[in-house]
Amino acid sequence: MAPHYCGLCRRTSFAGRRHLYSAAHRQRLREALGRLQAKVEAARAAIGSAAVRRYEAAEPERRVWCLCCGRDVPRDGRRGGLALPHAALLQHLAGPEHRRETARFWRENRAEAALRQRFVVSAEDYGRFTESLARALAAYEEREDECIREMAARIREAERRRQETVQAALEPPTEPQLCAGPSVYSSTVGQERDIFHDAEQPGPSGMQEVPDLNWMEPGQALTFIGHQETEGKGNIHTGARPPWLIKEEEEVGSQQQIGPSYEEFLKEKEKQKLRKLPADRVGANFDHTSQTGDSWLPSFGRVWNHGRRWQSRHQFRAESGEKKKKR
Repeated sequence: MAPHYCGLCRRTSFAGRRHLYSAAHRQRLREALGRLQAKVEAARAAIGSAAVRRYEAAEPERRVWCLCCGRDVPRDGRRGGLALPHAALLQHLAGPEHRRETARFWRENRAEAALRQRFVVSAEDYGRFTESLARALAAYEEREDECIREMAARIREAERRRQETVQAALEPPTEPQLCAGPSVYSSTVGQERDIFHDAEQPGPSGMQEVPDLNWMEPGQALTFIGHQETEGKGNIHTGARPPWLIKEEEEVGSQQQIGPSYEEFLKEKEKQKLRKLPADRVGANFDHTSQTGDSWLPSFGRVWNHGRRWQSRHQFRAESGEKKKKR
């Protein structure tokens, strides 16, 4: 008997087609059909109550492995920016190609004939699904239109409030003193300017005279809080030069120097550098206060820290003589 290859079990049986009636093949067939049936039943549940939702670009595409056709099938459909759950799978199950491949699969794998109708969708059921999907799309569009109208109403209300605020800000304020006419207003302003100008003139003792405030109407009199004197400095009311006209040279001359000078800073910086050097370095303890004549020249003696350099030569000779005696 010729060997038989089973695509479901993915093995070659040398017993021929008798493998299709074996327990292992029947068990694997039931498990595979059970996985597919669960997804088909979920799609059938959406026939009478189709749903519509907004499509998310970041959402991964969900696919279903069709055991009968031997290929991946998308589960959800798309229409513009909307996602239609189970629409693509139902369309595949109701197609003639799936019916033909399902009949072939049942014939080749010796599956139960009564179970074949559970894995296909009739044309009547698919028609009901399309009608339910049309109603769901209409309801979704109506909700979207209602949301757009509400948003437009809120935008118009916000724009109306903004225009009212701008108009209120641009309108000139209405004050009682402006209603008397331009001639009365100008004369009143001129009298007020003259009175305060007389009050700001300094007297012989440096004191300002208090103007007569009885010209104002009752209930609107000003309260005099006394003269505001500055110690040793004048102000613009006493005829002093305003601060924005004072030259920069005068300001710089009047300022006192705060902190050390730049030369002192450089000396301190140099001292800080010397403190970081090792204390036992050559010349660290040299006596700079010693007096040396102009005719002094180095005698090429040894390195020294104190005294004259020629003294280091005698010290070197004395030390070398002691070393020779020890030897």
